[in-house]
Amino acid sequence: MAPLARLPAYADPSDGCGVPIGRNDGWSTASLAEDKLIDRRALCTMAERLAASSDSNIHSVLVVRGGRLEFERYFRGRDEVPSRFYGPRVEDVSFDADTLHNIKSASKSVASLVIGIAIDRGLIRSINEPIFSFFPELSDLRSPEKDRIQLVHALTMSMGLAWVEATPATGDDNDEARMHRASDPCRYVLGLASAGEPGQQFLYNTGALTLLSAIVRKAAGRPLDEFARTELFEPLGITAFEWSRVKGDSDAGGGLRLRPRDMAKIGQLVLSGGRWNGRQIVPKAWIESSTAPKLKASDYQSYGFLWWLGRARFNGRAIQWIGALGRGGQSIRIVPELDLVVVVTAGYYQDYSPQAFRAQFAVFTDVLQAIPPPV
Repeated sequence: MAPLARLPAYADPSDGCGVPIGRNDGWSTASLAEDKLIDRRALCTMAERLAASSDSNIHSVLVVRGGRLEFERYFRGRDEVPSRFYGPRVEDVSFDADTLHNIKSASKSVASLVIGIAIDRGLIRSINEPIFSFFPELSDLRSPEKDRIQLVHALTMSMGLAWVEATPATGDDNDEARMHRASDPCRYVLGLASAGEPGQQFLYNTGALTLLSAIVRKAAGRPLDEFARTELFEPLGITAFEWSRVKGDSDAGGGLRLRPRDMAKIGQLVLSGGRWNGRQIVPKAWIESSTAPKLKASDYQSYGFLWWLGRARFNGRAIQWIGALGRGGQSIRIVPELDLVVVVTAGYYQDYSPQAFRAQFAVFTDVLQAIPPPV
């Protein structure tokens, strides 16, 4: 993609901390005089604390409320920078509105939108299609147990296959790494042993996205990233992105790089029932179904079709959020009750400590505290 002309990422603090600049990218932006939907002072205090911290490593925070980009702030931090020959290297990066950021497993939720579009186009008949109907070349792997695996089970991480996705992600005991090294990643995934009845239990499995990526390629006649470009990104006005491929297929499990403003568009699209600026891009029925809880994923979160569903405290009570979440602190959280989208990017890629998770979620809770209670 050709780089866009560099524009200021946000206004100088003397003109208002975090006030977004209009960039002719489809976003309606707030002005300094329009602070009724957020407490800008509280958000600026949070942002200055993050900027002053030596170990926060938050890269951006964006807040959308009422369909308008209200707050936008970027920081300097350590990041994994892609390298063509030697893999990612860690560097200090000054982030701005034009910096593409690896959204890691938040890519899975974007892939869910692509699947919904493909079904709406009639390219995929149903979420109840047997998985092996898409892979006749792998029929030698079939068994009575595996024949019960359907597309819906890949969407809900409940295929019932033995899978180890250990941390850190660089470890050897990791089926994701072994899958990417395999000559045929789909054969690797479907060749794993059955460990339970499909649809009964959530087990996080990035291999499901390898299957989904191949299914879109087979159904649409082009890789998932190319289908996403014309059917999702271009209608959203997303003009710059990178989606890496493994063995010719898009890495739908974690290979997407987007600008944070475009991550916010994904969130607003979901919040608006699949619409962006008056255009229906993803069927409303798919948005509603994919963001409804299907399985319990943990003590505090449920899972839909590749979307996380959780709770947070607001004004003394619990509210529900929908999330696209990725390793390292990448998140798009949508709070329908508050007409709110919060985007955070960060660089905690190999930090799985409770402190790191608390630091990441704390940014979201700080934003909630800056939302005025309903009158």
